[in-house]
Amino acid sequence: MTEWIALLRGVNVGGVTIRSAELREVFEGLGFSAVRTVLASGNVAFETGTSAAARLKREIERALSERFGYEAWIVLLTAERLRAVVEAFPFDAHDGGRQPYVVFASEPAAIDALLKAIGEPDPRVDPIERGDGVAYWNPVKGTTVDTPFAKVLAKPVFKTTTTNRNLRTLEKLLA
Repeated sequence: MTEWIALLRGVNVGGVTIRSAELREVFEGLGFSAVRTVLASGNVAFETGTSAAARLKREIERALSERFGYEAWIVLLTAERLRAVVEAFPFDAHDGGRQPYVVFASEPAAIDALLKAIGEPDPRVDPIERGDGVAYWNPVKGTTVDTPFAKVLAKPVFKTTTTNRNLRTLEKLLA
């Protein structure tokens, strides 16, 4: 069995409301085991014997779209891959004055475009580093919608291709 992590984009914001119990039902209905949701922001850990990521992703997105009536897309990665992403966080994850975030994308080119759009950010305001298929971001608490990077991330072109998670949420998914 492979342990997978599904990160849903745009859940419980902008009119797409999905309760954790309903989300769990969808995944269980697909035949997955050990289904567990974390927080109310579209985070699901599950196990399956299938290792074909592209097929799983399409199957999950189709089931979510049918059940909840929206155009679903997810980031799907193995727990092993997520663990590597979390362990590679390049900033002080325990700095209480900052918010440790990981930005995921529907495809690697979206991360490249995002980083190109921000240019050379001020590392005191927007500490950002490119990771393996992700971008790491560590803004000061309370500024996560006000920094230059936050404003670029909120642009429509990136809102439809990226999703971000707090490092602490990702750690809970792996627990």
